[in-house]
Amino acid sequence: MRNISDVIEQYLKNILHESPEGTVEIQRNDLAEKFVCVPSQINYVISTRFTLEKGYLVESKRGGGGYIRIQRIDLPQHAELHTHLRQTIGEVIDQTTAEGLIYQLEGSCFLSKREANLMRSAISRECLMIKLPYRDEIRARIMKAMLISLLGK
Repeated sequence: MRNISDVIEQYLKNILHESPEGTVEIQRNDLAEKFVCVPSQINYVISTRFTLEKGYLVESKRGGGGYIRIQRIDLPQHAELHTHLRQTIGEVIDQTTAEGLIYQLEGSCFLSKREANLMRSAISRECLMIKLPYRDEIRARIMKAMLISLLGK
């Protein structure tokens, strides 16, 4: 059985997918009532699973009539993708940001599930058992090399 966070995440992704604009506005309390959970559970899901690294822009307005707006951000087209990747990765990249980028590339069909899994394994801290900041530098180099190979120059 999936946990409540997975169910909420999938629900939000489904309504985002159905939205022609790729945007959804929700009321945190309404969503919490729908899933019979506390509003902080909704905050947790949004803050951990709908991040900029994973391709989402989140905006919130507090107070009466407040909302949370989630917008899917598409990756640039292939010609601009290399510039975007070089800027995102830079000279160092932490594991969370790297995994978010891989997730976004997989979700946009630039990487297959298998390629994404291989990349996640290669850049994991369990594989790169080196002290910081060297680990993040090596992770960035591995990411760039793999993406150049997979996506072409």
